[in-house]
Amino acid sequence: MTAHSSTAVGAPSAAAEKSSLRRVLTSAALGQFVEWYDFVVYAYSAAIIARLFFPNSDPTAALLSTFAIYAVGFVMRPLGGFVFGSLGDRIGRRRVLSLVILMMGGATVAIGLLPTYAQIGIMAPVLLVICRLIQGLSAAGETVGSNSFVAEHAPGEKRGLYVAFTYSFANLPPIAAALLVLLLTNVLTADAYASWGWRIPFLIGGPLALIGLYIRHQVDESPAFKATQAAKRVATSPIAEAMRDQKKQMGYSFALAAFSSLGFYTLAGYFVSYLTATVGLGSNAALISNSVALSLAFVMMIVGGGLSDRYGRKPILILGLVVNALACIPAYLIAAQGTLASAIIGQGLLAIGCGLFWGPVGIALLELFPTRTRFSASAISYNLAYTIFGGTAPFLGTWLILQTGSKIAPAIYMAAVSVLVFLVVLTIPETSRRSLVHREDIQTSS
Repeated sequence: MTAHSSTAVGAPSAAAEKSSLRRVLTSAALGQFVEWYDFVVYAYSAAIIARLFFPNSDPTAALLSTFAIYAVGFVMRPLGGFVFGSLGDRIGRRRVLSLVILMMGGATVAIGLLPTYAQIGIMAPVLLVICRLIQGLSAAGETVGSNSFVAEHAPGEKRGLYVAFTYSFANLPPIAAALLVLLLTNVLTADAYASWGWRIPFLIGGPLALIGLYIRHQVDESPAFKATQAAKRVATSPIAEAMRDQKKQMGYSFALAAFSSLGFYTLAGYFVSYLTATVGLGSNAALISNSVALSLAFVMMIVGGGLSDRYGRKPILILGLVVNALACIPAYLIAAQGTLASAIIGQGLLAIGCGLFWGPVGIALLELFPTRTRFSASAISYNLAYTIFGGTAPFLGTWLILQTGSKIAPAIYMAAVSVLVFLVVLTIPETSRRSLVHREDIQTSS
């Protein structure tokens, strides 16, 4: 039995199923875009936030404080994994996904409306932290929930491609945010941007969230979850069950998410600041080069996901890790040359290795778990790794350079993580041919 098969009398027609799957893919892709646009626009506004929300006595300390608050958003992600993972396994994926996108949009608009340090003093960064905590809580449910929703609707032979396609839309928000910031900083005067222009990208998050919410209300719950419901096998305590029975699988999921998060938030959350603050590249060139690299990662993710359907998840995961381990130090050395071309080439090398890995990782960590605990088990392990490795990536990259004086210190760190995750992936079972509806989802243990 497969999670997507439907052979019963009265089953939907092939055309209806195709239309339904198209709506699922659209809702997931738009949801990923909206959720991560809201999350990454903070990183692209780090320089102006540092000026407006902290004292101006030490610019470096202000930037580090800004990145520390960026990391604070990730503190809530493990808690969000517990909350939304449990809800997703008990009440369904669709309702949880609607809730998280609404929370994210509200918190992002709130950042755009906050008074600055000059206006209310210490309360400005305090309120900023609160908004980031809500964003982090919300983000914990998005990626795993959206990927689960797509995987459980998709035909088994295309699960990797479809999940990679919708997951790849997480690469587009940094591009949109970067280009919007680039437009605003070039069209507006410096004073106008500092006064009100910086708020525009955050305020746009509200309408985008409402669009995403509308789209998500147009799709049905996943067939795999409905099959588990029909068999009366929905877990009443999915977290406890996962912690008891799936510790090894959760460890695998943690390892996969560790490199995934480090790579994504290095490329999408840190590299623009690295190019401007450390290399001395102009902000326009930094934003343009980063957008090119993320566009390449978008393509490579879809390629990696498609290849994983054909050759299996493990070979493509391993390929991505090997490429990154070999390329990340040369990538930083090239990017540090300080030209637009070198910035594009350096980040492009990272985008190729990371993109190949990101392609199959979204589906690989889901296939490790049965439907009744899939959301909980993967969300907890995934978000814990994102807190430790993703949330600290911009801060740690800046700190490593300050401590060592070496512009390639972050690259050495990334290479080391690549090697460690590579060793773990060698032990992970191949899951590409497994049904997403496991025996325990439809049968009582005897």
